[in-house]
Amino acid sequence: MADGDDFNTQVIKEFRVNAGRVGGFFEGAHVLLLHTTGAKSGLERISPVMYQQVGDSLAVFASMGGAPTNPAWYHNLVANPKVTAEVGTETGPYTARVAAGDERERIWAQQKIDRPQFADYETQTTRQIPVIILEPAR
Repeated sequence: MADGDDFNTQVIKEFRVNAGRVGGFFEGAHVLLLHTTGAKSGLERISPVMYQQVGDSLAVFASMGGAPTNPAWYHNLVANPKVTAEVGTETGPYTARVAAGDERERIWAQQKIDRPQFADYETQTTRQIPVIILEPAR
């Protein structure tokens, strides 16, 4: 298992043991567990990600710490937008879509205020960091 997988496994375990609260890198952040279906493998993948509440929806950010490429989970949800999210002790179905234009800018600006490291991520990459809206499945 790769180091990133080890990190995620530990965060997922801590999240579930503590009703959605985690420490370390995620201390004080709104974190959810995003379940996606692998774009190539078709297997379920679970990724801890920070989120922002946007009305009834949730926004997540494909920052990957300012890396030059988007995280694998982003490619998974673009290929398979039906996802599941664990938020606290609740788990539910969502439909993912990539935010654009003013909607993306408004949410992204707020995220940089709420979690200043996202402004740093933006300066570390030439790509526009995707903002993804998770809308509750109806």
